[in-house]
Amino acid sequence: MTHKIVAITACPTGVAHTFMAAEALELSAKNSGYELKVETRGSVGAKNTLSQEDIDQADVVIVAADIELDLARFSGKKLYKTSTGNALKKANDVIALALENGKIYQTTKAKATDESTKIELGGIYKHLMTGVSHMLPLVVAGGLCIALSFVFGIEAFKEEGTLAAALMQIGGKSAFALMVPVLAGFIAFSIADRPGLAPGLIGGFIAASSGAGFIGGIIAGFIAGYSARFVVQKVVLPQSMEALKPILIVPLISSLFTGLVLIYLVAGPVAQTMTMLTDFLSSMTSANAVLLGLILGAMQCFDLGGPVNKAAYTFGVGLLASQSYLPMAAIMAAGMVPALGMGLATYLSKNKFTKTEQEAGKASFLLGLCFISEGAIPFAAKDPMRVIPSTMAGGALAGALSMFFGCTLMAPHGGLFVLAIPNAVGNVGLYIVSIIAGTIVTGAMYAFLKQGQSAVEAAVEQA
Repeated sequence: MTHKIVAITACPTGVAHTFMAAEALELSAKNSGYELKVETRGSVGAKNTLSQEDIDQADVVIVAADIELDLARFSGKKLYKTSTGNALKKANDVIALALENGKIYQTTKAKATDESTKIELGGIYKHLMTGVSHMLPLVVAGGLCIALSFVFGIEAFKEEGTLAAALMQIGGKSAFALMVPVLAGFIAFSIADRPGLAPGLIGGFIAASSGAGFIGGIIAGFIAGYSARFVVQKVVLPQSMEALKPILIVPLISSLFTGLVLIYLVAGPVAQTMTMLTDFLSSMTSANAVLLGLILGAMQCFDLGGPVNKAAYTFGVGLLASQSYLPMAAIMAAGMVPALGMGLATYLSKNKFTKTEQEAGKASFLLGLCFISEGAIPFAAKDPMRVIPSTMAGGALAGALSMFFGCTLMAPHGGLFVLAIPNAVGNVGLYIVSIIAGTIVTGAMYAFLKQGQSAVEAAVEQA
């Protein structure tokens, strides 16, 4: 029997895991003789969109997502949820589990009521990543506009009416000003759907204007989201007044609650914490800088796009709003190392790798240049005990050197291509040295640790 399957893939950045997970699912389905159509929710929106006919004819729906998605169109269908990481690394298992264990998805009010007070750890991560994914375009656009304003001189933007001033207004005073409100707004949106958006945006704006920064924005988003969801589910009105709930009652109560909690309880202490963190980053000694870069670099390379990687990445992105550009540089330098290192390893010890692995190494190297560390995942999935220590060692070195050299980065993505934008990266030459050093350590270490081909692999290679 030929099963018909539809799927959606979505990751926080909408760049790597989204499309690699889709490709893995498509390959697995093809090998198993199943029909599969995958809708990708990437950084440029939905591609290969599922039609209602596709959904109606499907035996099961696979949702491989690290952010919250609106699944209302799948109501009544057999559905299986997983992460993009699982879909990428264990595509065969995911499809088998979906067909066997998928459950009918319902969007009934009763179900929502039952879950209204639940705060699950997996959900918290997804809500946070949903906020981060919507914030990222603002960070990229804002950071690059600020960098472009520096082309005319570091202080050229201070002269009103100039192009440099206009670029700074677009990047620093507009895009960066919206970062924290959008982060908070979409965390709340992920938790409570549309009722959470207004209180989340308001709470995020309070956090930003009070100096609480991205940490305050994260707190505001969760307060707004869970308070809005609580009001939606627990406040019961007469039928004649029910229409007022989404446009008056929920926004008013949850916005008041979120705002008052932030103003009187949260904003002050968090603002002090952010000030201390910013001051610490600004006055770091070489030893402190190296240690921080080492830790962030190792975290970035531990799980290649997983929760630890995203925690380090979110930390760096959040600090951009506070004009702290050192950590982001260390994080991107380290994030390029795993994929670059795997490509180098396949070149240094060709005899230890199959032809398929050598081709994967070439693709991995190109992905590394684009700051897509997920290019190393095929190697890590096959040989994690050797790959992960190798990537962490190289990433830690790259991060530590970047911080030691005082390298800065204005945009949180783009890899080596960001270097083409004047002033986007500070200390460009030494930044490249950091990346090369980390790549050599990872590539050489894994080339040394990697075991040669097995007899079976060698026989297949000869054939």
